[in-house]
This record gives sequence, C-alpha cells and structure tokens, in this order.
Amino acid sequence: MIDLQGLVDDARRDGVGKFVVGAVVHDGDRVLILRRSAVDDFLPGIEELPSGGVEDGEDLLGALARELAEEIGLAAMTGLDPGFVASFDYVSGSGRRARQYTFALPYDGGPITLSAEHEAHRWISRADLAKSDLTEESARTLREFFEHGLSGRGPGSGSR
Repeated sequence: MIDLQGLVDDARRDGVGKFVVGAVVHDGDRVLILRRSAVDDFLPGIEELPSGGVEDGEDLLGALARELAEEIGLAAMTGLDPGFVASFDYVSGSGRRARQYTFALPYDGGPITLSAEHEAHRWISRADLAKSDLTEESARTLREFFEHGLSGRGPGSGSR
C-alpha cells in the first residue's frame, strides 16, 4: 500500500510547494503514452505520460482521477498497483519547487478519448522506449516501471 500522506509530508519537508500527479497506464507489457498537440504552448509535440497539477483542495488520488478523466477519458480509476510510485522534482514555470508523483494502474479496456492538449496516443513496450520522444523524467519513470515487472508489485517497489 502506498502511504499517500507520507508522500505529501516528505515533499512539504523538502520545501515542495506544487504537486503534480502522473500515471503509467499499462496493458500487458505495454504502457500508454500521449503526444502533446503540436500547437500547444507547453512542450509542443513531446510524448508524455498522462499527468497534471493537483488543484487546491484535492488530494493526490482525487487529482489523478480527474487528470485521467480529462486527458484520456477514463471513467473511473479501478485501483493503483500497490507499492509503485516514482517521483522527480523540478522548478515550475512560476518558480515554485514542484514534485511529480507517478503511479501505475492497469488499463480498464475503455476507449481512449484525448483532451485538446494531446493529438495522439500509442502503446509502447520497454523496447520502444529508445524510439520515443518522451522527456527524460518520463523515460526514467518507465524504465523504473519495467524494471520492477508488470505484476506482483509489493511494498517497497518503485521509488519515493
């Protein structure tokens, strides 16, 4: 089980002022990646994992469910893979220290409906990572995910 409050507490102790959540949506040995719209102001054309900022009053899982609904049309989150969470820090455009927590969850089989921020999606395997346009942080998260296997995750897998 993932200690969500512990993640938030650790980040606050580290001076993090902004939270972002992301998802490794997986189906068998493949994971979902999205391509940002070529006309988007933020990282046009880059491939990324579904992700977005935690809004005031939201907890990490509430923000993740909202972002997955907005970005890929996921109707309901069925549950996270226990024990997998990857993270990285960066400085946001507003100058605040931010931390992204990326969780893993199985694909529910429903249709992928993209937001206006994205123009395409595809499923990739570990072998496809080198042929992607993922940011280094997203590629590192996926390498970590693939290294820990696709099933049977237990406490302690993933990073904090």
